[in-house]
Amino acid sequence: MLDRRTMIKGAGATVGVAMSARSYARIKGANDRIHVAVVGVNGRGQAHVSAFTKVPNVTVTHIADCDSAVLARRAGEFGGRGVPVKTERDYRRLLDRRVVDVVTVATPDFSHVKVATDAMDAGHHVYCEKPVGIAPAEGEAMIAMQKRTGRTLQIGNQQRSSPETRQLLEIVRAGDLGHVYEAQTWYANARKPIGHGRQVAPPASLDWDLWQGPRPRAPYRSNLVPYNWHWVWQYGTGEICNNGMHEIDVARWLMGLAYPTKVVARGSRQFFNNDDWEMYDTMSLDLAYAGDRVIRWDGQSGNAMPRYGRGRGVLLLGTKGSAVVDRNGFELYDLDGKQTRAVTAEATSETTGTVGEGVLDVYHAGNFVDVIRGKAKALNSPIEEAHISTNICHLGNMADRTGQALTVDPATGRPSSAEAMKLWAVEYQPGWELKA
Repeated sequence: MLDRRTMIKGAGATVGVAMSARSYARIKGANDRIHVAVVGVNGRGQAHVSAFTKVPNVTVTHIADCDSAVLARRAGEFGGRGVPVKTERDYRRLLDRRVVDVVTVATPDFSHVKVATDAMDAGHHVYCEKPVGIAPAEGEAMIAMQKRTGRTLQIGNQQRSSPETRQLLEIVRAGDLGHVYEAQTWYANARKPIGHGRQVAPPASLDWDLWQGPRPRAPYRSNLVPYNWHWVWQYGTGEICNNGMHEIDVARWLMGLAYPTKVVARGSRQFFNNDDWEMYDTMSLDLAYAGDRVIRWDGQSGNAMPRYGRGRGVLLLGTKGSAVVDRNGFELYDLDGKQTRAVTAEATSETTGTVGEGVLDVYHAGNFVDVIRGKAKALNSPIEEAHISTNICHLGNMADRTGQALTVDPATGRPSSAEAMKLWAVEYQPGWELKA
């Protein structure tokens, strides 16, 4: 158990979040226990359970998953670690439970916004994994629901709660690196082929209709669940939303930037040309900003060659020096490339695994709970900020899919391309539309 001061160290404000009287009334007192339900426990949801059980005076009471075999296995595992949980196959059955204060969302990307908006509409606070949806319009719907309900909504860009990254933010703002004109970001992994799936009956334990949620219905294919849906356009958002969003978010946060004016993406398949992988497995993304400032992202899904000893990270280039930062610390360099300082996190977080568990989850969950209780004024990753970072990644996908260099309105994030704007929103399975 981390002590409270360690957990909220560096949890400074980025964007103010108002909490309604009705919202706060659901927590009887600042020290009363908060009850959490985790939706989706086959991947990141495991990290949610681990993190929230480490936050003082918080109890994970329920888990939900549309695969009954996964649900039973996780319930046994969590119970064996002293976290007895009640189970529910359909998350919608949790929404009228007044005993649940918080719903966390760790389902596939395409159902993030549906589950989160349903939960807020039912009166729950929400901690939702990134990305914010499968298309930009979903982020707009998420913002609208949060404003209408007044619920507290934290998005899972957990590096924004890193004490070390927040320390680097103050160094950048103090001008120690001079004018930071460029950020180079990357993600490198050695993923394996997904093969050729067959149209077969889904496993008896899996509710295939519920798994698809808001997406238009399609036949079950044997190689999509639990993870390879990421690389199929019907369900996925590509490596840029899956992982690139983290580093792009950190880069623009440290540089004080929002939307770019131009987006150029060069995606290709260098590794997975003979299977069902539909998307790029290699991408180079350039984001041009006013004042000749640039953010670059390189995604390597099939080549795990690290940079600066890291499988993922951010390099800041400034007129007085440079910095390299990841989830576990940062290093400063002078203009000759000599290291002048290194700061290492006391506890580590996973960087390229599919669960991504680590101490940053605990910090991020702690900041979220503190805002609910009124102990902190601002979330570290509010929806408005996460929406921008998600949209930048969507713009990268749009540029790649249309083959166009996109001119972007920096005030709204909307591209001028009519063809790209066709990808701004998606269709929904009837009965699964997002609530207004």
